Amino acid sequence: MEFQENSKPIYLQIVDRICALIMDGTYAIGARIPSVRDYATSLQVNPNTVMRSYEYLSREDVIYNRRGIGFFVCEGAIANVRRLNSMTFFNGEIQQMFQRLNQLKITPAQLNELYTKYLDAIDKKK
Repeated sequence: MEFQENSKPIYLQIVDRICALIMDGTYAIGARIPSVRDYATSLQVNPNTVMRSYEYLSREDVIYNRRGIGFFVCEGAIANVRRLNSMTFFNGEIQQMFQRLNQLKITPAQLNELYTKYLDAIDKKK
């Protein structure tokens, strides 16, 4: 995994990566995820950084710890990851997008038309 410099903290980048792996099914509901030490070694980061990521995900009910066994993906993990990603999107990325739309004088109607075309293109691919 390559980390972004001058971006969000590494522990949050790890959180994003684990969430993506849960969303794409690499880490299934109920599955054990790599130990803190194994994951830290594979990413070449301090184990405390990975532990911070795991603690964050535990607080958000994405993973849980079975003492002495390891960390596992929670039953409601996908819904909780969507909630977390939505909050991040609504509090950050979309605000930047709105500013850009305003600068370019793109109207809501134009945006709606483009988004509808985008969704239609996705449906055709299925």
